[in-house]
Amino acid sequence: MNGKHSIRTPSVAGMFYHANPTTLSDELEALFQEALPPKIDSQIIALISPHAGYMYSGLTAAYGYKTLHQKKIETAVIVAPSHFEFFETISVYPGKSYATPFGEIEIDSSLRSQLVKENSLVTNSEIGHRKEHAIEVQLPFLQLLFGNSIKILPIIIGNQTQENCFSLGETLGSILLNANSVLIASSDLSHYYDTNTANTLDEKFIDSVKHFDEETLFAKLETKQTEGCGGGCVVAVLHAAKFLGAKKTRILHHCNSGDVTGQRERVVGYMSAVVTS
Repeated sequence: MNGKHSIRTPSVAGMFYHANPTTLSDELEALFQEALPPKIDSQIIALISPHAGYMYSGLTAAYGYKTLHQKKIETAVIVAPSHFEFFETISVYPGKSYATPFGEIEIDSSLRSQLVKENSLVTNSEIGHRKEHAIEVQLPFLQLLFGNSIKILPIIIGNQTQENCFSLGETLGSILLNANSVLIASSDLSHYYDTNTANTLDEKFIDSVKHFDEETLFAKLETKQTEGCGGGCVVAVLHAAKFLGAKKTRILHHCNSGDVTGQRERVVGYMSAVVTS
């Protein structure tokens, strides 16, 4: 079904995470139990969260989401890359909701309308959303914390150009000023290097996040000094967060797939971080 009443059905349930809601709930509860992030007393404006299968990056993601426990948030604005469909601009899902094994999570149609109105680079379109996992895997964490009362604004950056990333960040910084929201940048780090090479690349990414320096991060990504499949999404979210009063970042967890599999020759890096006032 297309149009404003369409529901984006799960694409990776049963592969990246359990399709059975009871088993999925148990899986997430175990991850939250294991994750031990520091207490964050200041306002949380944004998270950076990985998007691989939960067996690989679920614990890293849980470190970020656990900081939202007992927070009151109306909308999660998720900015993610497109792994399967290339397009030049930015898309926001035009339908009613995304679905997971926990049920439907409604799209914030008011914020969507504002975003499309304020930024000509953003279109209402299913392109980028149809098979994409980078938004989908964030949703069960949100649903476990907030039930299905929280809304989402699911955004895919097709081509992570400087114009797209910084323009989107500026617009989100404007339309979210009076919103009770949290921004989420969905990104993994380097892909398929040996552990030593991956750690070197990932540290350069992490260092820019630590210093809250999205301009240097973008430059490092452009010159291949570091990697992140959603690196531009992180740039956009950090840029938006500054407009929303964010002052600092904190790295919560970093690992790679080799820490789970024991195979160190071809790993994928994962990081979670929080951006606060």
